[in-house]
Parts: sequence; structure tokens; C-alpha cells
Amino acid sequence: MYPEYLVAPMRSDLTNAGFEDLKNADDVIKAIESEGTTFVVVNSVCGCAAANARPAAKIAALNGKKPTKLVTVFAGMEKDAVDAARNQMLPYPPSSPSMALFKDGKLVHIIERHQIEGRPAQMIADNLIGAFEEYC
Repeated sequence: MYPEYLVAPMRSDLTNAGFEDLKNADDVIKAIESEGTTFVVVNSVCGCAAANARPAAKIAALNGKKPTKLVTVFAGMEKDAVDAARNQMLPYPPSSPSMALFKDGKLVHIIERHQIEGRPAQMIADNLIGAFEEYC
């Protein structure tokens, strides 16, 4: 687990943009399995990928159609919440950062770490915006 002072700015980067920070498994499952669309960001301290993942998530969430719910969990912090999110993302392997879109509890779109690394935030956001246009 990381010290909270280290992750606080990375948490607030998303919560200040309207994402709900989920800290337990029950809240994660409730959010994902609810009616409508839920966009889940597995946040991370990884500078090489998370530095573009967070801006991409914010750009996409503020552009046109958006999911019913915007939520985030933090890898390396609230283990039960992260595990619950990752279980809902199966059969994709655990990845952080990562982002997934669920519609009525079903996984409909995912972006894994390897699809984030080395790509600019706008390119990642464009991928998400396309998914939001299709499913939201």
C-alpha cells in the first residue's frame, strides 16, 4: 500500500472532475451492476501510463455523451475495491491503469495498460469517446 499523501493528488485529479472514488467491493459491484452505463478507471501511481490515463479519462468524460456513472478505484490502495473491479473486467488480466465501460452490468469496452503506454491522452480519449458514443 502506498502512503495516502502520495496518492492524494492523483485521486483528486479524478474526483475533482466528477469521478466517485470507491473504496470497498460492495460499492464497486453496486455501481457496475446498476442500470445504465458505468465508466471505471483503475487509477495508478505509474507515471509512464497513468500520467496520460487520467487526462484521457477527464477529456472523454467532459466530451459529448457520457456514462451514467463515473467511478474510480486506486490500485495499490483499497485492495478489495480494486479486486472487485478487476473481477468484473474478466477475462482481461489485471492492469493498472486501465479503464472499462459497463452497460447494464456487462463489460462493453476496455482499455488496458498496454493500450495506454506511449499514447497521448487525446488518442486515448478519442477511443473512449467513441465507446461513449456507441454505448451511452
